[in-house]
Formats: sequence, C-alpha cells, structure tokens
Amino acid sequence: MPVSAAYRPDPRFAALGADFADVAAPATFPETILRHRNDRAAATVGLQTLTEEEWLAHFARFEALPDNQPAPLAMRYHGHQFRTYNPELGDGRGFLFAQLREAGSNRLLDLATKGSGQTPWSRSGDGRLTLKGGVREILAATMLEAQGVPTSRAFSLVETGEALTRGDEPSPTRSAVLTRLSHSHIRFGTFQRHAFFDRADLIGKLVEHVAEVYFPHLAGTDDLPAAMLAETVKRTANLAARWMAAGFVHGVLNTDNMVVTGESFDYGPWRFLPRNEPGFTAAYFDQTGLYSFGRQPEAAFWNLQQLAACLTLVTGSDGLVAALNTFDGAYRYALRGAVLDRLGIASAEEELDIALISTLFRAMAEAGDAVRWEPVFFDWFGGTASEKRAMSGPRAAAYDSEGFTAVRALLAQYESIRPERLDADYFQKPEPEELLIEEVEALWAPIADGDDWAPLQDKLARIEAMRAALL
Repeated sequence: MPVSAAYRPDPRFAALGADFADVAAPATFPETILRHRNDRAAATVGLQTLTEEEWLAHFARFEALPDNQPAPLAMRYHGHQFRTYNPELGDGRGFLFAQLREAGSNRLLDLATKGSGQTPWSRSGDGRLTLKGGVREILAATMLEAQGVPTSRAFSLVETGEALTRGDEPSPTRSAVLTRLSHSHIRFGTFQRHAFFDRADLIGKLVEHVAEVYFPHLAGTDDLPAAMLAETVKRTANLAARWMAAGFVHGVLNTDNMVVTGESFDYGPWRFLPRNEPGFTAAYFDQTGLYSFGRQPEAAFWNLQQLAACLTLVTGSDGLVAALNTFDGAYRYALRGAVLDRLGIASAEEELDIALISTLFRAMAEAGDAVRWEPVFFDWFGGTASEKRAMSGPRAAAYDSEGFTAVRALLAQYESIRPERLDADYFQKPEPEELLIEEVEALWAPIADGDDWAPLQDKLARIEAMRAALL
C-alpha cells in the first residue's frame, strides 16, 4: 500500500483495554461510491497517495491500515443529554478506526467513523448515517476550519446504497459512511461512565493516558487530575469563544459531544447565525433554548463541572475547583483573541479590546437584518485598512449608523495584521462565503434530485479560498 513517508501509525487507545471499548465489525454495504475525499487532511497523516480502490478498502470496508489498530473499537461512554443523565450511550453507529501522528505538529490524531454499522452500543438503532447528514457534516467542518475554530475534519464520505427511514428527513433517504479526522474522541462522558460504576482505578488510568498522550507537558505534576482538568478548561473555553466569534451554534452540547482536547465535532442540527441573536437555537427539539447561541459558554462550563465531579474519585476538590475557576478568565481572553483574529487586527490592550468587542456586538444586534453575521467580519477584515471597501459596499448605509460609527472610531486605534491578505481574490468580492441553512438545503437539493454534486464541490472550493485568504 503506497502510504507516504508522513504516515506514522500510533494506536494508543487500544492499550487501555476492554474496559474502555468493544471490538466492532463494520457493516457490509451494497455499494461504495466515493463522494468526498479530503486530500489536504490526508496529506497530514500520509494517506494522500492512496488510490481510489485503496481508499474504499480502508474507508468503506474498513480494512485495517498498516501497523495500526487491528480492529475497529466502539468506545464506551455515558453522558448528560440536555442535562439528563443517560447510562446507555456509547459508539452506536461509529468506531475508532485508526490513530496516526500528524506531520509537523506530531499530534496524535484519530480516524473515526459515523454510519459504519451497528455496534454493541447501538441499542435499537440501525447504525447508519444519511447521506444528507454526511454532506452537512462536511460543510460544517470545512466552514469552521476556515474560520479558525478547532474542529474535526471531514476526511471521507462514501455513499453506501441503502435506503434509510428517518423521522426528520423525507424517507426513504440515501445512506453514507463518514470518516472524520480528529485530535481525540475521549469525551467528558468517557469519564462519566467510569464514575457511574465507581471505578476510580479506571478514571485514574484514563487521566494518565490523557496526560501522557495529549498533554505531555503535564508530566511530573503533583495533582495530575486537577492539572488535566485545568488544561481541558482552557481548551474548552477557547472552543466556546471560537464558536461565538464564528456565529456558530452547535446545537447539541451534551457531555458526550465534548472532548478533553477542546475540539468541536459531531455536527447534527448545527446552524450559523443569520444575525446577532443570542437566543438563536439550532435544534428544533431545544424547546427551552438550553443550547442557544448565547448560552454556549454556560453549557460548556456546566459540562466541565460534570467532568470535575468524576475526577473527585481520584483527587481532592480544591485543585478541581481552582481549575474550574479559571474558565471565566480563559473564556474572556480567548474571546478577545478570537474576535480580533476574525477582524484581522492586533490586540491593543485589554480594556480597549473589550470595548471594541462589546461595541461591535451591540451594533450588530441593533442593526438587525441590515447586517448579517459573517459579512461584518468580511467587510472590516483588517480594520481601517478595509474602511473604504466597507463604506462603498452593500452594507454601507448600516455602517453609517450611530452604533457602527462608534465601532469605526475604535477600529481606528488598531493595526491590521498582515494587510496584504486583503489582496486575495476572496476580498475582491462584494459578499463573503456564508453557510446559512437556506444555502445548505439548496446545496442538497441537486444531489437529492439529480445526483448533481457540482454545486457542493463549488461551494467547498470557495470555502477553501476563504480559508487560504485568512491564513
């Protein structure tokens, strides 16, 4: 098999043993049609040289990669779902397929699936994924990566030829298997499962694994569980801040959908904001707005508290409380960095940064439908370096309002970071790339109606141009 020199297998999770996962067998699909192959991501783990036949062997039939995990593992976990504890979770339609080192960073990355068939944790589910669900995950992950959000990457999508019945989609609908590339799949709920069974020994083993594999700089720390929590708090605060700066609503922030490395993954009923609306929800079943846009930091912190509760089985509470108490400061710091990155400007000083961000968000809310979320960051990328462009563009009238006049005055005190980025073709357009729900449905329609993938491929190319322009 022609893997490249960058291919470095390192299957670490399997060594934890049978208390953490169950061997699973992939489904045998009637068809395997390759619909999406992320060669840029594949190049980071040495798999870009695979032929299409080899790709399908590994990411449709899930034949083991060389010197990697010999069999798929369905991971065990519990979790709070909308804050109701569920002890019957686990990988019900996916598994951990392989682990590899990333070229350049040396991070350990997972290749894991969604829609690969039934596992011991499927309960009454069929273990499948709709093709539309796979397309939606590709779009979400690609857009979030372009916006600088720590996210899993959609690695592969293969259509599988089965007709699925779903209550929230016109049925029968087409089926697929997705493979994602992520930094980790160790969830908060992984710890919760062992706490539920009062297995302090397994929690301690998992803490040591996480620290060794993902946070090696913590080696030698006196209170390793508290130090691990503090690292996860910092990374989770950064993730929540990046969601907020992107105007992204995950939709299902359950404890089984959050990982210790602070990476966004598993995109179901997600949405991007059309405008600044804190109460905006993504899931039709989120009747109380628990996971609405403005409550995402709160949801992330609540989930961290559940993780901390598990760690009380292996350490005292003082260090854990101290770690949790760093969340607010870490979130505020990360939000400043995230918004300034999105605006392409350098930090001035804390008080001025906070004034800019609060004034900007207030002006966006006051403008209502006159300014959508993403175009504001497109129009003002580089700060005053883009003022002429913004004030001659389609939202110029809105930017003449009192609120945006105050924003412009504050932006005048900031320096652009690498203003040459504004020379990219991306910034010569009147409108940025957005990904509102209406466009997602419009991209799906030609696939559903005529198997026409060209609009989706064109959209992905435009998002890639956006990512390249913002680098």
